[in-house]
Order: sequence, then structure tokens, then C-alpha cells
Amino acid sequence: MRKIIILAVAAASLFAAACNTVEGVGKDVSAAGEAVEETANDAK
Repeated sequence: MRKIIILAVAAASLFAAACNTVEGVGKDVSAAGEAVEETANDAK
């Protein structure tokens, strides 16, 4: 039973870290899109 609890806590920790990573990637992609949009607007 103790091993199951430890594995569950470890899995939850990894899942939380993955969520933060995905959120960070989403922000980076969004910022890159905004930079491309600004460049396109400047080129008009």
C-alpha cells in the first residue's frame, strides 16, 4: 500500500511539472506568433 501511495505522489509531481512545461511552451508559441504578426504589420 505504501508503494502505491509513493508512486501516486511521484506521478502527480511529474504530471504537475509537465503541465507547467506545456503552459510555458504555449506562452512561447504565442509570443512568437505575436512577433510574426508585428513584423507583417510593419512590412505593410
